[in-house]
Amino acid sequence: MKILFMGTPDIARDCLKAVYEAGHDIVGVVTVPDRPNTRNKKIVFSEVKEFAIAHNLKLMQPEKLKDNEEFMSEIEKLAPDIFCVVAYGKYLPKSYLKMCKYEPINIHPSLLPKYRGPAPIQWAVLNGDKETGVTSMYISEEMDAGDIILQEKVKIGENETTGELWDRLSKIAGELLVKTLQEIEAGTAPRIPQGENFTKVSMIDKAIAKIDFEKSAVEIKNLVRGLNPFLGAFGYIEGKKIKFWKVEIEELSEEDKSKVNGEVIDADDKNGLFIKVKDGVLEVLEMQGENSKRMSAQDYLRGNKINIGNKFE
Repeated sequence: MKILFMGTPDIARDCLKAVYEAGHDIVGVVTVPDRPNTRNKKIVFSEVKEFAIAHNLKLMQPEKLKDNEEFMSEIEKLAPDIFCVVAYGKYLPKSYLKMCKYEPINIHPSLLPKYRGPAPIQWAVLNGDKETGVTSMYISEEMDAGDIILQEKVKIGENETTGELWDRLSKIAGELLVKTLQEIEAGTAPRIPQGENFTKVSMIDKAIAKIDFEKSAVEIKNLVRGLNPFLGAFGYIEGKKIKFWKVEIEELSEEDKSKVNGEVIDADDKNGLFIKVKDGVLEVLEMQGENSKRMSAQDYLRGNKINIGNKFE
């Protein structure tokens, strides 16, 4: 099958790799234009562009899709059988939906109709979901609302982070895309309407990263897991910003119930760091100080003093 692939980050790269290794004719790869890194202004290539260059695939980086006659003309010359879209970063305009032999398809890392929109992997972890997955679907005029083709479900581990889940789903996404293309080419692809019972999610707002130590231990743990490794959950102690990358939950003793939420119960380079919260104790396993790297709590406390009785806010 002649494929025009559209995508940008690593999950899209893994899908492109799977399609390439399955032997499909990739007539073109579309990704976003190069952008400067926000920190050092160095121009960076997308993961998909890196793969396309390494495998001598035709690469296109249009600034826009809508009303771009030059780009549409280029696609018509390539004559793809189908568009495969994975985390491209731009929505496919209506004018593109009937350009190919087959309807364009999209891979979305959630069990649609749950979590339409951006950041579905992060939100699944942030919300403490026990299960998620990957969906292949036909692209419609409304974002993530197209008919479902195939789905693959996975369990979310109790301590699994967004980064770990992202890596797992990336591999599953590639496998599901290849299977979906096989079904479409064979004329056996299902078509399952999503219906009206759906949920939408938004981009992750930086404001949610600040930990509210008045919340339950599970809610805080889910926040830490959900923002690892992207963004990072944080709190302040004595004016210093501390990021939390990994925490575990301990039971609250009778003695500690009288302490205030956010109060440091124990802090030394042997036992680690323990913080009282609404219904339990957070044992901090990995943390990061300002202008420092992430490390174990014990390593952090060897060089940084945190006093018992101090309060995280």
